Amino acid sequence: MGRVSDKVCLVTGGANGLGEASVRLLAKEGAKVIITDIDDAKGSALADEICKSGGEALFLSHDVTSEDVWKNVFQTVLEKYGRLDVLVNNAGGGTYNDIETLSLEDWRKIISFNMDSTFIGTQLAVKSMKETGGGSIINMSSVGGLVGSPNLVAYSAAKAGVKLFTKSVAVHCGNNNYNIRVNSVHPGLIKTVSGIDMASKATGMSPEEAEAAFASLHPIGRIGKPEEIAQMVLFLASDESSFTTGAEFVVDGGYTAQ
Repeated sequence: MGRVSDKVCLVTGGANGLGEASVRLLAKEGAKVIITDIDDAKGSALADEICKSGGEALFLSHDVTSEDVWKNVFQTVLEKYGRLDVLVNNAGGGTYNDIETLSLEDWRKIISFNMDSTFIGTQLAVKSMKETGGGSIINMSSVGGLVGSPNLVAYSAAKAGVKLFTKSVAVHCGNNNYNIRVNSVHPGLIKTVSGIDMASKATGMSPEEAEAAFASLHPIGRIGKPEEIAQMVLFLASDESSFTTGAEFVVDGGYTAQ
């Protein structure tokens, strides 16, 4: 308990899946958590649940592709807490398309959802954190950003971009002595509603069949749990990772080891 006591942590896409698991664990370990999402009902319910259990949480409705909304989110956080210690750029996603079937419109939407959102949030976080003693920025990428995925062409491109963007920002912050650490996390297939749904649509299998098929691609013999990604987020948010920046953390049950 208390690994991130009193740290102010903002998690985008925090109402569901990996974001929700990260929010719950950060709050359990003492963080003041700002949950942002477009799912207002679930985000508000999660914040209420955390507060009722003795934690501290705030929900803000947030379209992560809008710079104006990002600025409003940061204004609210800084007015309430005076600083931001941790930003988890978790919001993202994609669709299954290959290079021949993907439209330019969908390409741009997926790139914006994953990369524009990470850029805007990171830029605002750097400008804020450098004035308040530093912090940790955690960008959620994917194993799709490390290896080729023929049916995830835009998503893979975006998540690979997140990886190199993260490294570039980490070097910039280090060179300027900002005390800001910037790292990326690369999950394998994780058992979330959206993850299983995407796998099912990609394979034409039932959700149960798709889960079994994807589990066989992971040497560990199963797909991951959201809590296992949240544990990595917690480590990077905490002072335990004080000598860690510009790195990619692969949590994939051995998927990319083959």
